[in-house]
Amino acid sequence: MGLFVEKESVVREIWGKGDTVLFIFAGASAEFALNKAVDWLYFTGKLPADPLGRLLSTVNYARQIVFSGNEDALKAVDRITSIHTAVENKRGDKIPDWAYRDVLFMLIHYSISSFEVLERKLMEVEKEEVFDVFYRVGKRMCLKDLPENYSQWLLAHESHLNNDLEYSKYTKDLFQQYKKHLGLVRYKLLLEAQILVVPKRVNELLKLGKVSLIKPLLGLYKLTRYIKLDWFLKSVILPAGYKKEIKELDIV
Repeated sequence: MGLFVEKESVVREIWGKGDTVLFIFAGASAEFALNKAVDWLYFTGKLPADPLGRLLSTVNYARQIVFSGNEDALKAVDRITSIHTAVENKRGDKIPDWAYRDVLFMLIHYSISSFEVLERKLMEVEKEEVFDVFYRVGKRMCLKDLPENYSQWLLAHESHLNNDLEYSKYTKDLFQQYKKHLGLVRYKLLLEAQILVVPKRVNELLKLGKVSLIKPLLGLYKLTRYIKLDWFLKSVILPAGYKKEIKELDIV
């Protein structure tokens, strides 16, 4: 049957570490809020009711795909397509292709930026690996106008950032929901993490600031991995209601 992502791929290293996944989560939570198609996520009411759970669900689907055999990974992609088709039927409209592409672009960008913040710079061939995984997801979803390599993706991503994002009433409301569900201290940590991983355009729209207060602490955090305190820190970062999800963040 084969694996959807080979065992030696850097993509498994990225998505197998809980702290990297948390930074992917942080960046995606910022960009989700700015997307011009975010009203689709409000249609069912699930996003504003449980924004952390909704975003973790998206992240977990991506992880399921990365760590599954080829056949199971494709089934997971098909389930995602089926869920969205059901929402489209309820609303009587189609989610635009560019909105799907934007989510794939988020997963590519934050996979790379989060790993580079916490670990090391990726080589071009490794970035191509990241792109290829989510390109194959997009192809399975029958999305149109996908860039065919990492170089093309860089141009498409820049276009997406300039054309598909805006600060709207949904953006304001979603960040209010983040604050409500996280509490003030965790919410502040979320914003500081976002500064480290989001593209310049996202930062400008959200006015996050240029300097993250947690950047000097990253070295200390890495040390906690060796003395087995990183799980405790993850449990502090996310609310108690997500302890199960926190424990499942680390695969590698």
